[in-house]
Amino acid sequence: MDVPNVRNLRDAAISPLRTGRLYRSGSLNRLTEEGAERISQLGIRTVIDLRGNAETAVWPGNRHNAGVEWVSLPALPDRAGLVELGFTDFSGFEGKAWPVDPAQLYPFMAVYMGPAIGRLVHRLIRPGTLPAIVQCAVGKDRTGLAVAVIQSLLGAPWQDIVGHFVQSNIELTLTAGPTPFTDEEGVTRYSHPVTEGLLQSAMEAINRTHGGLDSYIEAHGVTAEDIGALRSLLVP
Repeated sequence: MDVPNVRNLRDAAISPLRTGRLYRSGSLNRLTEEGAERISQLGIRTVIDLRGNAETAVWPGNRHNAGVEWVSLPALPDRAGLVELGFTDFSGFEGKAWPVDPAQLYPFMAVYMGPAIGRLVHRLIRPGTLPAIVQCAVGKDRTGLAVAVIQSLLGAPWQDIVGHFVQSNIELTLTAGPTPFTDEEGVTRYSHPVTEGLLQSAMEAINRTHGGLDSYIEAHGVTAEDIGALRSLLVP
């Protein structure tokens, strides 16, 4: 997704979270010098990239600002990784390592992004990481779910989380429906609007597989002390 001047950068701060600490964005592979200057003005120290290796190989981050650390933290495993996890049914996935249909994608992400979300929390609490940008290809699905989980862990109201999540439809001009884009393999795909129902389906998958968000995040290596550290950084 073209975000050359970080115009679609979304501050993740909603009540009761602190502003200017955590942002989400689409891929910065076409970041301009003007956009890099804006990142510098925001005091960004770290860009955490949730894209996979195939995506970053085709669209590497444009690193005008040498003072920003770029961290690769793939949110979803590739096909071989999924097989290792015991996933075998790839029917209807159109050759992708994860479902294309958003209704299938969000519960799928909730299950398979758990390890990456755990690593993301650990990265965010590392000294010197914040302020940070969390990015994926478009900035609404992988980053949207990851940030929503963090907001939920820190006690943000559900409707505020949803409001922040669906703002992507305006920022990415998806209010009229899906828009086409070319993926890393040169295949035309579609970016779909996000809805409360999609986010809810992910949270329900978390509840179904782990019995709740606390158990989910604990299963992926995040302790109460880690959440406390994150709270001290992101909650006023």
